[in-house]
Amino acid sequence: MRKWFQFPIREGDTSHQAHCDMPAGTFEREIGKEGFFGPATHMYHEHAPTGWSAWEGPLRPRAFDTNKLTPPGQSPWDAAPLLHNANVRVRLWKSEQSMNHLVRNGDGDECLFVHRGRGWLYCDYGRLAFGDGDYLILPRSTTWRLELEEPVTLLMIEASNGSYLNAERGLVGAHAIFDPAVLEYPRIDDAFRAQSARPGEWQVLLKAREQMNRISFPFNPLDARGWKGDLTVFRLNWRDIRPLMSHRYHLPPSAHTTFVANGFVICTFVPRPIESDPGALKVPFYHNNDDYDEVIFYHKGNFFSRDNIDAGMITLHPCGFTHGPHPKAFAAGAKHARTETDEVAVMIDARLPLEVAELPEGVENPDYVNSWQVKGG
Repeated sequence: MRKWFQFPIREGDTSHQAHCDMPAGTFEREIGKEGFFGPATHMYHEHAPTGWSAWEGPLRPRAFDTNKLTPPGQSPWDAAPLLHNANVRVRLWKSEQSMNHLVRNGDGDECLFVHRGRGWLYCDYGRLAFGDGDYLILPRSTTWRLELEEPVTLLMIEASNGSYLNAERGLVGAHAIFDPAVLEYPRIDDAFRAQSARPGEWQVLLKAREQMNRISFPFNPLDARGWKGDLTVFRLNWRDIRPLMSHRYHLPPSAHTTFVANGFVICTFVPRPIESDPGALKVPFYHNNDDYDEVIFYHKGNFFSRDNIDAGMITLHPCGFTHGPHPKAFAAGAKHARTETDEVAVMIDARLPLEVAELPEGVENPDYVNSWQVKGG
């Protein structure tokens, strides 16, 4: 058995409650373990913890504009990983036409977040509609293809070393954040039966052990007449997520966990009221999440803690340094200039360091690291 060394200590000027009523003229910084689930200490600084004047070295906050990526090809496997480690691979795939082949991921479960577009997912389990803001969860080795009604942009998050599971809701119960009843699964309907009956050869591109296999069939392998069980593809839209909130306390990102996998979690930030208590922080607190790399994909809206971030961008904050709101956002929060958020974003917290792919010129914003600089601070 193992247990953290934990005992409450207070030294110098502190607040009585984390993220609320800080000593005058101080900036709070949380130092935490295990992605907000382990022991933590709150520091109260005279200067903004992100007020650096210069940065040298590779461990810097980074921002990537995926809108500037060239569409990779007609298959999801044409999209190379942007970020990856042993547990997770993150791709971005754009397509303007329906797939004329099937794909199967033998390396892990797949989470597809629909950034843009709509259409139909055909898979082993049947047919399922999808559209803007949907998560599609596909168990490992599911065979699938997309028929498009509009061009799509997909954020693809592969759980390479495990499966996607539901987060433990604890005291708030199993129906908090989203009720499992909102989940939709594929159906074997007339359209599914019709497509499976069409004659001709079909090819399945199987990705396994990061190698490609092309398997040809003289029939459509999506020919199920029925199935039963509790393993299936399913859909969840961010609009069905009802976030946990506290008007007196800014909740950590872990409160917004949507999916849990080995070595990483996926959280969803959706519109919500901003804290109304006069003494409560109105923006994310400065923090050291020193066990996890933090990735955020910006889907839509005005992300209230960031400057110069547009829909379709990705930020990476490697573990090991303090990060938090940009100066303008912090100042706006102190004035309670807004009463609610309107952003929608997908966050990935990864336990192992993430490797970044070599990207085309212009995709990364090298000045992102300077956006936290506070003059005179």
